[in-house]
Amino acid sequence: MDATLNPLILTLQMDAASAAAFTQLRRRHFPPARNWLDGHITLFHALPSQAFDEILRDVTQLAAQTRAFSIRVERVRFLGAGVAFDLASPTALALRRTLAERWGPMLCRQDMQWRGPLHVTIQNKVRPEIARALHDELTRDFEPRDVSATGLELWRYLGGPWQAVGTWRFEKGVDCPCLFALITYVAAVFVVPGTTG
Repeated sequence: MDATLNPLILTLQMDAASAAAFTQLRRRHFPPARNWLDGHITLFHALPSQAFDEILRDVTQLAAQTRAFSIRVERVRFLGAGVAFDLASPTALALRRTLAERWGPMLCRQDMQWRGPLHVTIQNKVRPEIARALHDELTRDFEPRDVSATGLELWRYLGGPWQAVGTWRFEKGVDCPCLFALITYVAAVFVVPGTTG
């Protein structure tokens, strides 16, 4: 099958340190046989590859008009079979709404009916008791914090793994004062093998 016919996925790029912290959690808690991805914030789940040129044009244009902005990591959410961090950002929602209005006729039902919240999934497809235990553990010491949104990323879905298509960076212009709090939190909750005596 021609991979260029596969759906496209649009994500919001995070600053590198925050993305690495979420990816560390995901690799530790997502079932390895089902985890092909790093930590990510999905904006659109399945865009038609037939509209590639239009999507590329709109993503390029919007990224060029957008300054980097902060996203609040608001809470830890129990998914039933997993755990996610819920995110809050009026800017991110406005950005998604702008694209949804442009792409309305081409959106799949999931993207058309999406109501939020934006989130980063770190565990899924596990037994409820395992997910509940992780939720309780992460909630215990959780404090809201900020990460930086730095661009848009387009991917091609390959039946599990994603293939990177391109990244469009926002203009610089925001600092994330709570970034190191996120890194410290991850390091405190999960000790990396080989770092203790």
